[in-house]
Amino acid sequence: MEKSSLNTTECDWSEFPMETLLEIYRVASKAGINRLAIVGGAVRDSLLGNFKKYQSFEIPDIDLVVEGSAIELVEALIKALGPSRLRNYQFFRAYNTAKINLDGVPIDIATARKEIYSSPGENPQISISNLMHDLARRDFTINSIAVEIPTQKILDPYQGKVDLTRRELSLLHEKSVEEDPTRVIRGARYSARLNFELAPQTLSQVRKTIKLWPWNWHLEDPPNLAPPALSTRLRMELELLLEHEPWGIAIENLRSWGALVLLDSNLQTNPLLHRNLRWASKLSIPLLTVLVASAKDSVRLAQRLQLKEEQQQNIKKSRELESWLIANRSEATLDRLSPSDWCKLLEQGSWDPSSIALTICISAPKWKYLLRWWGRWRHIKSPISAKELIQDGWMEGPEIGAELMRLRMEMINNMANKKKHSLP
Repeated sequence: MEKSSLNTTECDWSEFPMETLLEIYRVASKAGINRLAIVGGAVRDSLLGNFKKYQSFEIPDIDLVVEGSAIELVEALIKALGPSRLRNYQFFRAYNTAKINLDGVPIDIATARKEIYSSPGENPQISISNLMHDLARRDFTINSIAVEIPTQKILDPYQGKVDLTRRELSLLHEKSVEEDPTRVIRGARYSARLNFELAPQTLSQVRKTIKLWPWNWHLEDPPNLAPPALSTRLRMELELLLEHEPWGIAIENLRSWGALVLLDSNLQTNPLLHRNLRWASKLSIPLLTVLVASAKDSVRLAQRLQLKEEQQQNIKKSRELESWLIANRSEATLDRLSPSDWCKLLEQGSWDPSSIALTICISAPKWKYLLRWWGRWRHIKSPISAKELIQDGWMEGPEIGAELMRLRMEMINNMANKKKHSLP
C-alpha cells in the first residue's frame, strides 16, 4: 500500500461539505449549542490525504460531536430545514446520538460524553460531558483529533498528528485494552487499512493485558456469561474487519500480536486459518462463520459471540461431519467410496449444502470429496424424468423415486469415471 500524503497543519477543507456543516452550526447556535466539532475518521483521513479514498468504507463520512443534546439539535434541524433537505434521520436515545442525511451528506451527530468502566470488558457508564472528555474516551490517538466548526481549529490533546507522521497506532492510556479488548480488533482494522504499526508501548500493553487476562470471565466459563467486549461487541468488530478491511493483513497482525487468543487458543496457532478464510471467499460463506468454525471449540465460541442461529447450526453440523470424517478417514474406509456412495452418505445425513461447504472450508479430512459433491455431483440429475418413466409404463409410487435415484447415481459414477480417464 502506498504511503499517503500528510498535512499536520490543517485539514483539506475542500473535501468537506462546509456549507452543510456551517448550516448545522447556525441552527445549533440558535438552539443554544455553541460547540460543534468534526471528530474521528474524517479528520484523520483528511490529514492523511485519504478522506475521499475511504468514503466507500462502512464508517460514516462525517462524525460530529456537540456539547449539548444531539437529538435536540436534529429536532431543531428538522424544524429549520424541512424534509426536502433533511431527508431521513434516526435517533438513538440511549446514547443521545442521531444519524441524518442532510443535503445528501450522511452525518452522525453525538452528544459529547464521558465514559467510565466499572468493570473490565463491560459496557461503560456514560454521562453527558464536554468535547475534551469525548476525545479522551476514544481508542487511538489518531482518532482523538477534532476540528471545531466554524473556526477550523484543530484540537489534538493526545498528539495524534505525531502518530500520523510516525504511522503508528497508540492507545490513549495504560488500561485501554483492559477496559475494552475490542480496541485490539479495531487496531487490526486500522493497521490493515492504513498500513500502520502498533506503537511499541501499545503492542506491549496488548500482549501484557492478554497474558494477565484481567476480565472476570475465562474461555472455559459458560459462553452466555462473557462480558460484552468479549462477546457481542467483539463479534461486531470482527464482522467489520472481515467484511470491509484487507482481512488477510488484519488477521496476520492479530496473530503476531498474540491477540487471536481473545477468541480461541487454536486460532492463534492454526496454520490453515488463512487457507480456510480464502476458501470461505471462494464458496461465498461468511468469513466470520469460517473463522469461528476454525476454532478448537467452535460451538462454544459461536454461542459466546451470539452468531445468528443459522450460523450456529451450520457450525454444529459441520463439526459433526468433521468428527465422522476423522473417525473414518483411513484410506480403506473413505477412498474406496464411489461418487454415488459419497452422494448417498452426504445427502442422507443431517447435513445440508451450507454445512458441507463450511466443512470444506475448515480443511476437514477428505475435504476434496466434499468439494466434488458440492461443486458437481449434487447438481447432476437423472437423465430421465418421472414423466418419461410413466410414459414408458411405470406406475406412480416410490418405485419411480428409487429408479430416478439409481439412474442419477449411475450417471454420477459414469461422469466421474470419464473425467478420471480424461486426465493426462
